[in-house]
Amino acid sequence: MHWSRGVAVVVLALAGAPLGAQTIDDGQMMAKHDLCAGFVYAHDRWDHYWEGTLKRENGNIGAVTTQNVTWMGTYGVASRVNVIAMMPYVWTKASQGVLHGMRGFQDVTLAVKYGLLDKRLTENSSLGAFVVGAVGAPVSDYTPDFLPLAIGSASRHSSGRLTVDLRRQGWFFRGSGAYTWRGNVTLDRPFYFTDGQAYFTNEVAVPNVVDYAATAGYAKRRLRVSGSFWQQRMQGGGDIRRQDMPFVSNRMNVSRASGLVMVSLPRVERLAVRLDAARVLSGRNVGQSTTVGAGLLYTFHF
Repeated sequence: MHWSRGVAVVVLALAGAPLGAQTIDDGQMMAKHDLCAGFVYAHDRWDHYWEGTLKRENGNIGAVTTQNVTWMGTYGVASRVNVIAMMPYVWTKASQGVLHGMRGFQDVTLAVKYGLLDKRLTENSSLGAFVVGAVGAPVSDYTPDFLPLAIGSASRHSSGRLTVDLRRQGWFFRGSGAYTWRGNVTLDRPFYFTDGQAYFTNEVAVPNVVDYAATAGYAKRRLRVSGSFWQQRMQGGGDIRRQDMPFVSNRMNVSRASGLVMVSLPRVERLAVRLDAARVLSGRNVGQSTTVGAGLLYTFHF
């Protein structure tokens, strides 16, 4: 996914549970035969980044802005089984220099979410557990070899996720973790240099990823407010070389804090409005970005 956002740009752009809808890492399930679908917009910008562990700025690119509009849909196949699909359209630009931004459809993601546990602990509290299997692949022929302005990594990927959710009188506390396997990518050149070594091939091995998040919030019938802390750790990869462009197999580690407000409209309860913001706190080979987003989601009852 895009360099400044890490490997989970789509999943994390949608993280945090929208009232009637549910997402890959939240603690909710859609009811059987219910469909929630809509669009989420995200605006991400940074002008400082970490070149390995060195934090710096670069006058050749100035500030890098990434925007995306993501369609998402969740369908309740059964009371404990949901199917989730999402696909973003992404466009990028740099405020300085000669590099042109890119745009296009990025990767489609399909996931199946299973409600593993829903147990009442006391009269006012309950515990839930959920497992998710997801796969993703590029839907357009974009190049990953143009970071930080590439729209994605062009890597086929699959992941497994476990989420545990504790609820008590409107408050909820959630922990979620996942491991993502990533396929090799192909460049439009027969050689490359990374991590101190030359490779005479156009195929690049992209490191797998571990990510985990902790979320706390409060939910009423029409309102949901939450805050999250999320970390991503790549299982290998080298650093950006001094004064060089980032590379698709770089070790891109991220720590990020985010907040979410979700409200269903009083006269149209099936329509929910989402507002969110996030800030990268620390990282390695990523931009220190600030992200703001908004979205509309509608629930259909069949």
